[in-house]
Amino acid sequence: MEDGIQDIINHDNDALRDRVADLEKKVQEQADEIVCLRGTLADVLRRVTQLEGRAVIITSNNVPTPVKSSFSSNTLPSKPSNINYQRQITSPTTNSNSHHPAPQTPAQPNRRLSHYPSSGSLHSEGGHSSSSASPIPSPSPSITNSRSSPSPRHTPSPNRHISMSTSNLNSMKKWSSSQEYLTSNNNASDHPKFLKRVTTGSLFNLNMRSVTPNHARHGTKDAVLMQEEGIVKLYLRGRPIALHIPTDYLQDYSLNKVSNPPSQRLKLEWVYGYRGRDCRSNLYFLPTGEMVYFIASVVVLYNVEDQIQRHYMGHTDDIKCLALHPNKLIIATGQVASTDRRERRPHVRIWDSVSLNTLHVIGAGEFERAVCCVAFSHADGGSLLCVIDESVEHTLSLWDWQKGEKGHKITETKSATETVLAAEFHPMDRHTLITIGRGHIYFWDTEGGTLAKKLGLFEKQDKPRYVLCMSFTETGELLTGDSNGNILVWSRGSNKVARTIYNAHDGGVFSICSMKDGTFLSGGGRDRRIIEWDHALTRTGREAKLPEQTGGIRALAQGKGSMLLVGTTRNCILQGTLSLNFSLVVQGHTEEIWALAVHPNQSQFITGGHDHYIHLWDTMSHSVVWSKDIGESVQSACFSPDGSVVALATTSGRWSVLDATTRQVYSMHADGSESIDCIKFSPDGRFLAVGSHDNYIYVYQVDDEYKKYNRIGRCMGHSSFITHLDWSDDSTYIQTNSGDYELLFWNAGVCRQVSNMSIARDIKWNTQTCTIGFSVLGIWPENADGSDVNTCSRSHSHKLLATGDDFGKVNIYSYLSCQPKSPHHSYGGHSSHVTNVDFTPDDTRLISLGGRDCSIMQWALT
Repeated sequence: MEDGIQDIINHDNDALRDRVADLEKKVQEQADEIVCLRGTLADVLRRVTQLEGRAVIITSNNVPTPVKSSFSSNTLPSKPSNINYQRQITSPTTNSNSHHPAPQTPAQPNRRLSHYPSSGSLHSEGGHSSSSASPIPSPSPSITNSRSSPSPRHTPSPNRHISMSTSNLNSMKKWSSSQEYLTSNNNASDHPKFLKRVTTGSLFNLNMRSVTPNHARHGTKDAVLMQEEGIVKLYLRGRPIALHIPTDYLQDYSLNKVSNPPSQRLKLEWVYGYRGRDCRSNLYFLPTGEMVYFIASVVVLYNVEDQIQRHYMGHTDDIKCLALHPNKLIIATGQVASTDRRERRPHVRIWDSVSLNTLHVIGAGEFERAVCCVAFSHADGGSLLCVIDESVEHTLSLWDWQKGEKGHKITETKSATETVLAAEFHPMDRHTLITIGRGHIYFWDTEGGTLAKKLGLFEKQDKPRYVLCMSFTETGELLTGDSNGNILVWSRGSNKVARTIYNAHDGGVFSICSMKDGTFLSGGGRDRRIIEWDHALTRTGREAKLPEQTGGIRALAQGKGSMLLVGTTRNCILQGTLSLNFSLVVQGHTEEIWALAVHPNQSQFITGGHDHYIHLWDTMSHSVVWSKDIGESVQSACFSPDGSVVALATTSGRWSVLDATTRQVYSMHADGSESIDCIKFSPDGRFLAVGSHDNYIYVYQVDDEYKKYNRIGRCMGHSSFITHLDWSDDSTYIQTNSGDYELLFWNAGVCRQVSNMSIARDIKWNTQTCTIGFSVLGIWPENADGSDVNTCSRSHSHKLLATGDDFGKVNIYSYLSCQPKSPHHSYGGHSSHVTNVDFTPDDTRLISLGGRDCSIMQWALT
């Protein structure tokens, strides 16, 4: 009876879960539709507001007079919404020469400017203007990243909402009538091209369609050229974005021209960082005098004495494990599933550490998700390879890796339902394999090409939550370290504990290393201690403790002579001895990296991550000059034009300015409470622009040698968060991109939008980090969704353009990259979305950041 009731309850629960799942799916679909409507409404309201600001009624003597706006500044909400539709409307200047390109405003004298708390973002720079480049309204799903883990820059903020006042709605009704517009204008008739430019990209051209001839349009699937309007429409996620062609290119520009890839190429010169945070047994010393380890999809072979790195680049995504052959020359490395077209499936690569040639590729199509453990056999000279994948059952397989190019799988079996952390063959018993992990240790008999499992028995000991590491004594006994802080001794040929060393460490024992002289070293994760043990497993009294900033011990390996290599949980590698101090030889970030600032005149650069640390690196010595914990996740950074200070912006909306040498904090500010994705000084150093996730760009005047900052105002007009910004050469204008694929232009001194394209199209930009624009339209792949390209940077010579994308690739193009799908050179190495790239001042090197793979890569241009 009870069983029947339980079955009914279970059935009802299953049905309820299905119904809840269906409801959640419907809610998600409706949320996507709301996001589409938000984007469309934002663009419509922007265009309506522009029309109110510049609409004219033709009087009897053909002199245009301003039309009063139905908006009233005193009726606007006191607190603007995140998607800002409040506009300060000004009448267009009535000037017979207003159709000519206006001269650029000269730089203002260095004085304190008045504060504009609610600057109208659509104030026109000229009398007659068209809209800035922004998406033409069309339904679009929410922005998503093509990788499984979307990057913060492409993740819309959850509290983004639309605010529509009554005046907004009334204005939409008012301007929907074509009766308000008259088409006769003496000035315009003398200049037909001017008339077309006025009507471009706004609702105004809906009413002027009858008086303008049909223009020739031609292009590709992702770009359309409108020659007479001087516009290229770039399509991202199916939405057209109007990009205005500079005057110098108007006559000769064609989408059919074929651009050339750059003559220069990239060569990986140095990799900063090490993956010790979540991987084990991944640090070894080779007979070549190099230490070998991995980060991202690169295996690094680093000679500390000669300060030379070599790199094995065969992998296409995250490397998770590494094994050294008994001959110390052949290496096996396993990776996760990839987005790369060449090798999408998890696999193991076996390669020569001297020549860096790939010998075999094992298991493509055999493994699920990722390869978490690899191990060579020892007693038979390394003829077998053990591989464990990260499937639910953690399948263990044995391979004759030398048989054919792809090896030969001998057998496989289910390993464990719990996490497996390591696998090792017994160095003396040919047919014994040991695996350890969460709550278990298994002894496997591999004789006869089969796998027979025997569970390790803890008996009187408390069963640990994790068995974390293992090693072997000279007599064949097995040593294991566990999460209880104990070291257990297992007799050779037995699955029972022979001896226990209690409380060897305060916290888990993360690594055990057998030394050549017969002693042992154990490393603790929480206590950060390295303890030496003699042959009888008693303490020798020699030990060392690592500093807190390096983290706990993750891996131990004997280096050259008496030197010891230590990999840590904070992605550092140290070298030293127990009797002498340990020194850092590899250092890196431990959380996602976004901030990059290259020094304007030195071979140095700063990186900042979500681990709260900033590091100043030297590209020549490949070392950290200084580090600082600022207590918050760093999202963006920039140097002042002279390199004396650095501005750091965080994910909380706070930003600060530090002395680049002494690290003294000069100023601290907060703009909103959301992440600041971009921050940049003007070329003359008189202004600082801050682009926030709250959709605003905050502009500050800089005084007292970069020590004082007074806010001028904020630029309002974007419908989504600010992703990139650039200053003009004369420090007058700013161009910005947003998460809604917009390109807008601003007069920085008054925080007003520049909507006159006769001005904006010919502005010379000091940098090119905006990923949407005419000069960079060729960086977008076919069917791009708008989030594929995360970052770009133009070389100081204006000859090269570098980009970083969501597929872990660094790409270089010839600049200008204004032809659709421009040819380029593409380079792998990162295993996460590339979040930032930038050239060094002399254009001899390129720095790239790997987001969640925590890697920094330095490329030489050859």
